[in-house]
Amino acid sequence: MNSADLGRRVGVPSTALFTDQYELTMVQAALKAGTADRHSVFEAFTRRLPEGRRYGVVAGTGRLLDAVENFHFDDEMLTFLRERNVVDGPTLAWLADFRFSGDIWGYPEGEVYFPGSPILRVEGSFAECVLLETVILSILNHDSAIAAAASRMSVAAGGRGLIEMGARRTHELSAVASARAAYVGGFDTTSDLAAGFRYNIPTVGTSAHAFTLLHDSERDAFRAQVDSLGRGTTLLVDTYDVAEAVRTAVEVAGTELGAVRIDSGDLLLVAHRVRHQLDELGATGTKIVVTSDLDEYAIASLAAAPVNAYGVGTQLVTGSGQPTCSMVYKLVARAVSADPAEPLQPVAKKSLGAKSSMGGRKWAARRLDEYGVAEAEVIGTGPVPDGLAGRQLLAELVRGGEVVAREPLDAARERHIAARQGLPMSAMQLSKGEPVIPTEYV
Repeated sequence: MNSADLGRRVGVPSTALFTDQYELTMVQAALKAGTADRHSVFEAFTRRLPEGRRYGVVAGTGRLLDAVENFHFDDEMLTFLRERNVVDGPTLAWLADFRFSGDIWGYPEGEVYFPGSPILRVEGSFAECVLLETVILSILNHDSAIAAAASRMSVAAGGRGLIEMGARRTHELSAVASARAAYVGGFDTTSDLAAGFRYNIPTVGTSAHAFTLLHDSERDAFRAQVDSLGRGTTLLVDTYDVAEAVRTAVEVAGTELGAVRIDSGDLLLVAHRVRHQLDELGATGTKIVVTSDLDEYAIASLAAAPVNAYGVGTQLVTGSGQPTCSMVYKLVARAVSADPAEPLQPVAKKSLGAKSSMGGRKWAARRLDEYGVAEAEVIGTGPVPDGLAGRQLLAELVRGGEVVAREPLDAARERHIAARQGLPMSAMQLSKGEPVIPTEYV
């Protein structure tokens, strides 16, 4: 990878086999039929938001750009495809030379979206666009789900610190992507060093219960940690008796103790008791961090507690009950030749159920009310109305196969904060409801 939002350059293998077999067999059949080069437009969108969610969050765009850039078939991959008889010789020859050469437009990372929003538009030949379907959906569906959960938790936290700590609750590579998406959605730090290394996300961490249990006494454990990490460290105080641990922590570290962490029990009650005890001991500047299977609802329930930061793991990396956004990637327009000047014909699947879609290359804009608050997501295929021309949402990401829109991860994080603030106040409600603004087609 060589994305500008990486903390380090990290070599990765080709992403070309992060795909479903039918993408390649479609290419083979289209090559034989002479339709593989037809100028085509694909769009990624979702027909509905996860149940009860008021808005979605676009995340993973930076990873997606890296994936497109690294999508190529090396000799070992081609040998695998040949030995498995996945595709024929002419298709293997075509794949050997493959590099995406089309254009990609999309909602910038961190932006919010709604049902029908053309989150990503991929344009080029049919064959090169269809090959990217699975890897695009894999990244967007996962990262956007995590970012949406993170955004809700950020709202619930009300400005208090948020620590992503879910690495041990998911696949090791998903953990890195989750930490990145959580940062976009509003989290401040991560415990995952790989995420810090790759994406320059601030990392934190001190000790677990095992460290306390290792020592002959809790005092010995606290002394060892303070001697090594300094008085500003965070001491875990619920291994045995919380009140006794807090007293010992202040005796060992002094009133300059950075923080204490509570990982079990009635967090609301314990946090109040710990705050009162710390203040009585003179450690008025010592902060309180709480962990223990938190989600946005648990965080919101602690709003009245004297808590300074929340550590969230399982519920965050699983999307807080919504691990995917159900985005799809559909052909919406195609020409009868490879000539980009050839008129595009809108195409769409016809369905009696809920899987119908709207054909045509789309634009999207967000209409604001008189107070500057979003009131509708407007989507169309024809000319953009004058009043919406300056409110268009899609940005150019790839031009002629070259990435043109890399940015620091902090830019996506700041964009999300601004986008969320531009929504109606009801978007901040954690209760289930419909999308906070309607989608209008013109």
